[in-house]
Amino acid sequence: MHKPFVPEESSMPELTFKSLFLGIIMAVVLGAANAYLGLKAGMTIAAAFPAAVIAIAAFRLPFMKGSVLEQNIARTTASVGEALVAGAIFTLPAFVMVNVGGERLWTSFNYWESSMMLLVGGVMGILFVILLRKTLVVDAELPFPEGYACYEIVRAGQKGESGAKYVFGAMGLGIFIEFLKNSTGFGIIKEVKDIVVYFPQSVIHHYNSAKESLADITHGGGLALSTPLSSPALLSVGYIIGPRYSAINFSGGIFAWLVFIPLAIFLNPDLATDLAVNGVAPKISEIAYTVWKNQVQPIAVGAMLVGSIATLWGLRKSLAASFKGIFSRREYKEEGQKKSRLERDLNLKVIFISAIVLVIPMTFLYHYFTKSIHGAIVAAVIMLITGFLFSAVGGWLVGLVGNSNQPVSGLTLSTLIIAAVIMLFMGIKGIPGIAAVLAIAAVVCCAACLSGDMIQDLKVGQLIGGTPWKMEVAEIISTVIVAFVLVLPITILHQGNIAAGGIGIGDVKLPAPQAGLMAQLATGIVGGQMPWGLIAIGMCLSIGLLMISAPAPMLIAVGMYLPFETTFAIFVGGVIKFILDKMTKNVDSPEKRERIDNTGILIASGFIAGEALTGVLLAGLVVLGITSLGGTLLGPLADTIYNSLGGWLSILVFAVVGYLLIFVPKKKAR
Repeated sequence: MHKPFVPEESSMPELTFKSLFLGIIMAVVLGAANAYLGLKAGMTIAAAFPAAVIAIAAFRLPFMKGSVLEQNIARTTASVGEALVAGAIFTLPAFVMVNVGGERLWTSFNYWESSMMLLVGGVMGILFVILLRKTLVVDAELPFPEGYACYEIVRAGQKGESGAKYVFGAMGLGIFIEFLKNSTGFGIIKEVKDIVVYFPQSVIHHYNSAKESLADITHGGGLALSTPLSSPALLSVGYIIGPRYSAINFSGGIFAWLVFIPLAIFLNPDLATDLAVNGVAPKISEIAYTVWKNQVQPIAVGAMLVGSIATLWGLRKSLAASFKGIFSRREYKEEGQKKSRLERDLNLKVIFISAIVLVIPMTFLYHYFTKSIHGAIVAAVIMLITGFLFSAVGGWLVGLVGNSNQPVSGLTLSTLIIAAVIMLFMGIKGIPGIAAVLAIAAVVCCAACLSGDMIQDLKVGQLIGGTPWKMEVAEIISTVIVAFVLVLPITILHQGNIAAGGIGIGDVKLPAPQAGLMAQLATGIVGGQMPWGLIAIGMCLSIGLLMISAPAPMLIAVGMYLPFETTFAIFVGGVIKFILDKMTKNVDSPEKRERIDNTGILIASGFIAGEALTGVLLAGLVVLGITSLGGTLLGPLADTIYNSLGGWLSILVFAVVGYLLIFVPKKKAR
């Protein structure tokens, strides 16, 4: 039996104002950073590690002196931001991406509706997973890889090893670099350079099956590629997920940009003429973009759909075990018994009543979307059942693979398809049906994300010696507050992109792949608009990948959906981690290996937070009408530096980030 770091009989401070305040501030900051990262790269990074480090450092300050249990509450409260924003960016952008016959679902983010979906989904996920705490945290022998790693950081912090300098140092450098490369900042670093390679023209002699000549057609085209984005955040994402998964993700980019797009251009020699405007044919880079956006991305959607189903199928035994645990749980029989501090959860009656209360406002919202009382009630029932189902699933999966690897997209897609089919069967179609389906998916996605986050926090709390009900209350308070804040950075990024000349979320700079998938599926099933042929091709591609046991077809599909320069940058980050692993392969001490890995993760987390937060800030300046700090402060000198030195400065970014991610952690091997 595990002996907690803080004994059961301890009465040290735990749920205090300063622990809650610090945690909520971190939740907002880390949530905003992950909003930027998720919309840009289609991934979020677990906030547990940087939050734990920042909490340790903060509670050493003279005016913040606090206990390890207060640190635990602050970390628990902080993790809400990343988890809730993951649910948000995977679903909410779909509302502004849906277009049915020229009619848009939302032209901008509806603040109150968005916040309500985040609030209800987040709190429901926490409430549902509390029912599973004993089963998953205490009884089940789950590895909780990230939970144990976070505990080791906390334990080391009590010995004076904070690691905060790595987080804040990298954050400061990330802020500085983003100001230099962002066009709204000084814009003197070239983020990316386009590369076009033309194919030599080929005359193909076409014959029928009887070998009778049909025609001679001249084919051509080429490749439209780009260098990796000079983004410390994307490099850090690749570093954290490692060389294997970054390579798998990049393989999707290779399929899209080196196979499907040039193939589509080569096989249609009249494409340039067909796309001509006023007799002027577009450049090959523009042709490549429209092929990727309108033909390759639907193929990726089909591949993601099969990939998500395959992921859930592979976890079927684990899922069955999780539900078996719910109904065999001994805790229901122990309600009348006096429990120790380490075993006290929120009262079951409070949980069930709160869950029912949460259904009421969502029923009204579904009625607002569908204009049908029957549709609203059915939507609420679907939300409640799938929310409970996938909250349990989400918690179990986090125990198996960690919060960062939780297949939330697959769970949400399953919910969306179920809801879409039922809405279609009820005759609720078009914009009302799409809105209801996306709202159900948004709530369930947030529930799955928060359940996973809560169960991991409870595991760390068990190891430290935290009081479960106090952690649960802290996470609920944080969710209620943060739900009304996190819509703002998403809105700012959307409006900032539009003000800068883009189309908002869905633009090449903010592709939001998961939300794009949700929008296309909801529109296709309920709205009747779907390029089914391309979807079918993508499904066949994913089936073929599964048949040859290709790893992570879902991640390959996401790589197809993202811009090439994005997946390329993530891949470079994975290469950096590969180099570090090779340079430290002889380190046989588990303690040294852990220090190497933790230091790298903290530096990478700092880069992500610094760049992402600055990106949100600069997007806000664009909304306010400030389009270029460089143009304002430097005048023509900014363009001169960009044109003459921008490429070299970009290389310098890669060199600096690579050096810090390799050699600073490597020092921990000594």
